[in-house]
Amino acid sequence: MSAHRTPALARAIAGRRLAWVVALIPLLMALAVIAMVPEGDREGSATDTLPVGADSTLAVELADQLPEDEGQVAIVLWTADSGELDQAVQDELAQQGVALLSQAGGQGSPEGEQGGPPPGTSDSGGAPRSPVVVAEDGTAAFVAVPVTSTSATDNIDRVEQLREDLRDDAPDGVTVEVTGPAGIQADIGQVFDGADLRLLLATAGIVAILLIITYRSPVLWLVPLAVVGIADRFAAIVATNVLEVTGVAWDESTVGILSVLVFGAGTDYALLLISRYRDELKTTDSRHEAMAHALARTTEAVVSSSTTVVLGLLTLLLSAIPTTRGLGLACAVGVVIAATFALVVLPAALVLFGRWVFWPKVPRVGDAVLVDSRGVWRRVGDAVAERPRTFVAGTVAALALLAIGTTSITTGLDPADQFLQRPEAISAADRLGESFPAGTSDPVQVLTRDTPEQVLGAVEVVEGVDSAQITTTGDGIARIDAVPDAAPGSDAARDVVLDVRAAVADFDDTHVGGGDAEALDAKDYAASDRLLILPLILLLVLGALLLLLRSVVAPLLLVATVLATYAAAMGASWWLFQGVFGFEAMDTGVPLLAFLFLVALGVDYNIFLVTRAREEAREHGTRNGMLRALTATGGVITSAGILLAAVFAVLGVLPLVVLAQLGAIIFVGVLLDTLVVRTVLVPALALTLGEKFWWPRKVTGDA
Repeated sequence: MSAHRTPALARAIAGRRLAWVVALIPLLMALAVIAMVPEGDREGSATDTLPVGADSTLAVELADQLPEDEGQVAIVLWTADSGELDQAVQDELAQQGVALLSQAGGQGSPEGEQGGPPPGTSDSGGAPRSPVVVAEDGTAAFVAVPVTSTSATDNIDRVEQLREDLRDDAPDGVTVEVTGPAGIQADIGQVFDGADLRLLLATAGIVAILLIITYRSPVLWLVPLAVVGIADRFAAIVATNVLEVTGVAWDESTVGILSVLVFGAGTDYALLLISRYRDELKTTDSRHEAMAHALARTTEAVVSSSTTVVLGLLTLLLSAIPTTRGLGLACAVGVVIAATFALVVLPAALVLFGRWVFWPKVPRVGDAVLVDSRGVWRRVGDAVAERPRTFVAGTVAALALLAIGTTSITTGLDPADQFLQRPEAISAADRLGESFPAGTSDPVQVLTRDTPEQVLGAVEVVEGVDSAQITTTGDGIARIDAVPDAAPGSDAARDVVLDVRAAVADFDDTHVGGGDAEALDAKDYAASDRLLILPLILLLVLGALLLLLRSVVAPLLLVATVLATYAAAMGASWWLFQGVFGFEAMDTGVPLLAFLFLVALGVDYNIFLVTRAREEAREHGTRNGMLRALTATGGVITSAGILLAAVFAVLGVLPLVVLAQLGAIIFVGVLLDTLVVRTVLVPALALTLGEKFWWPRKVTGDA
């Protein structure tokens, strides 16, 4: 490539005069922002993770309009370590229950399992009845206590303080635990306590190790790691402040996933650039010219792939889930920053160092360039070239076999199955269901502006409802808690929700909520999101490939390979979930996010390979061009894929099943993509079709 054909911007970024300016000024500005500007902040809402317009969401919105002192409900459960709770212990627990409700500033309800008037009133005008409900078997007792909090963090603090106080006051031989909606929310929140730092350290550590292995240099890996690391922290601040300004919701997992994506994508782009830079150093004495040439050659691939990823991420703005919208917008901002740092800051930073930065394998002029080597990927290409149709048939059959697992996937996690390690709230809920109606820990909540007594009459006759009562009224709104006789998360409990909704369907302003109602709505709206967003992502990817390659056959085949990779990854992961990890279901949001990340990131490797193949085909023809492209990019794609897979696997450091599942699917999918599809199947398809692969464009001899 002659110097006069190198774009002026590439020469400026890599030039002797401006390189230090281009490298240092953006880094210093980013560091200043990191030091002085805090991440965006917002007060979370109970509806952030619920589908907009869903019946359960409308129920939560009505509940938020009830008197402020009601708050979330925590269920305090006392259980005898052995035998039954004797009368003296029951009397002591009754006093504690009264004190708890007094401190909470309201009269909680134990859902009326025992019948009779609400707790805290008298049976017949005598002494107040205990708010604590004792099980018929005498082994357990509970009281429902409202927990008023101003944020998720405040809820965690209040629940933990409640647990600490209760343990200090527990009678001898009695174990006390806290469950209910407030307890579960607190335990979920604790999962993310310090999560961002743990994810950052784990991600950076894995990236560092893999870069050292890839470059086999004690120095080189520090440059891309430092650039991408600064880009990551800068992206977190910019993205969360954009979310705050635009009013888009986000949750505790957003910054963690953003960090994983920025490290993964940014390092992928760095690997592609540095590989090309190393080759250019073997053809020219000037490292500045070498970088200018390398940057000019890689910019199209990086810009095309990052633009496609960004557009794909922005499709999440169409989701019905507010926090999913926030994740899409935050990650789109992150990828823009990652690509910018990889194309502007990294090239300038690298040329500030001499060739010695590659020590001990310093590239010298006259060394064989990668594309002319006889390395492992050239040998793979030669094997594929001998029997391309066989490799097409074999890889397609293998992917189809793995995809069979998708036919048995079930979605929708029970509350007890959301954690890799069972927290107190879940184990307490299970114990509660052993001595009381199974749905006590998570009743069906009916919120209404209609006549409460009429709504109650319709609810309490529903089959499967063990008991129902009006628990709260205020501002023209009433809440009815209906305790099902089925365990939360079971099919029977969800049937009760559907029956309750049918029973109150004739009321104008009545909505059904609670954990099982929210799970049902989440599953339905997740399916709607997939029907809307998945085809749009495919169209965007196809459109990007059509514009980039200016052909028809190649983009259609590449999109088909991306779909095949996704199906195979989902099927293989489902077998792993059931056979190895013991997951009974997949979270409702995982299929969409896995599709987005696998398709959007998979197109990166498509673009890395086919843009180099098109470049080589201009002089060497499609067959030799594809083999040369595989030789040159096979190692980069494999290294990038292994690194990206490992980075997403880091999501498993958090004990939430949804993140473990997402990380596992992307881990499997990226490895399939980089080790099989992009390096075997796509070359085999191109070699089988020959010049038709680029139809209607003629690449050979293209200017």
